Amino acid sequence: MPTPSQRGLLMPQSPIRKLAPLADKAKARGVQVYHLNIGQPDLKTPQTGLDALKHIDRTILEYSPSDGYKSLRMKMLNYYSRFNIDVSVDDIIVTAGGSEAVQFAFMSCLDPGDEIIVPEPAYANYTAFAIAAGAVVKPVVSSIEEGFALPPVSEFEKLITPKTKGILICNPNNPTGYLYTRKEMNQIRDLVKKYDLYLFSDEVYREFCYTGAPYISAFHLDGIENNVILIDSVSKRYSECGIRIGALVCKNKTVHESVIKFCQARLSPPLIGQIVAEASMDTPQEYLDETYNEYVERRKFLIDGLNRIPGVYSPIPMGAFYTVAKLPIDDSDKFCAWLLSDFDYEGQTVMMAPASGFYTSREYGRNEVRIAYILDKEKLRKALIVLEKALEVYPGRVDK
Repeated sequence: MPTPSQRGLLMPQSPIRKLAPLADKAKARGVQVYHLNIGQPDLKTPQTGLDALKHIDRTILEYSPSDGYKSLRMKMLNYYSRFNIDVSVDDIIVTAGGSEAVQFAFMSCLDPGDEIIVPEPAYANYTAFAIAAGAVVKPVVSSIEEGFALPPVSEFEKLITPKTKGILICNPNNPTGYLYTRKEMNQIRDLVKKYDLYLFSDEVYREFCYTGAPYISAFHLDGIENNVILIDSVSKRYSECGIRIGALVCKNKTVHESVIKFCQARLSPPLIGQIVAEASMDTPQEYLDETYNEYVERRKFLIDGLNRIPGVYSPIPMGAFYTVAKLPIDDSDKFCAWLLSDFDYEGQTVMMAPASGFYTSREYGRNEVRIAYILDKEKLRKALIVLEKALEVYPGRVDK
């Protein structure tokens, strides 16, 4: 029998989705599962987008241009200008979600064996797409004790070799919720300049910054405009994960031409998704303000609740809608599976993502979980009760 490719064998399982079969079985038993494992907002999609979907009057659902409809890209251009991101409409390529943007960026910028430096914990699919491109992730590990702040520049420089081609950041960060400071972003810029590296910057959560400090885009950094590959998506800001519309933004013409060839090979981004996304760009500011304020309230509620549970610690996330929490457990993979297969409290349980899946080395994250605060406060309240009750009886509890 033929065997899978080495690439396929090396592809990691998603820490966010790999426990889904256990969740399905729990639901089949009648257990209420509170999904804190995935960044799928429970807030309604903007009415402007839903109306556009309902009133599509086309008689043919045709291919779109490989780089996406210009009308959508023009609206994206206006959107970026509100954040002082100075790009042209021809710098914007519409992709099938932010994930495809990451994939095409890696395929266009990295050769097999090339290395990228990634602060960890990091979004697990970065590693998956690096493996697909034949590239190697070199992690710089941040710590929960330091609030997941950027590790010292010296730690980055230790990893730089002739094979190093780029640095990847997510700002605000998934999974930690950390928001990089101006000083940290300038340090990254200086490294990119010094070694002439790409800076892959995932900025899909820019709407959700909870500090008084301004949001710093990679395109705000002077002198590296042709090194920056910006990754974006409408999924989170408009609660439109399912329409699969993202963007790759790049001023480097050579890279842009390479990305376009990958876009042509997959023909076009989703037609229906582009229609919905374009209409959603006209969403009233009131929607965005209400969404922001709701996440601010949920963040405080969740973090306060977590830190009241004996043995649990979570730093305060400054962006996105995730936090990484340390639990008094032996193994986060086992604990998250046990919650779904062996535990319920009053017919309820919690689904979380084991943080081990957000690190390259499995020695990290063994007592950490990523939690997405994408449920309303009443559901978060119930989930926190379930988590506390579970920790009281978990066979692998570890108290130091």
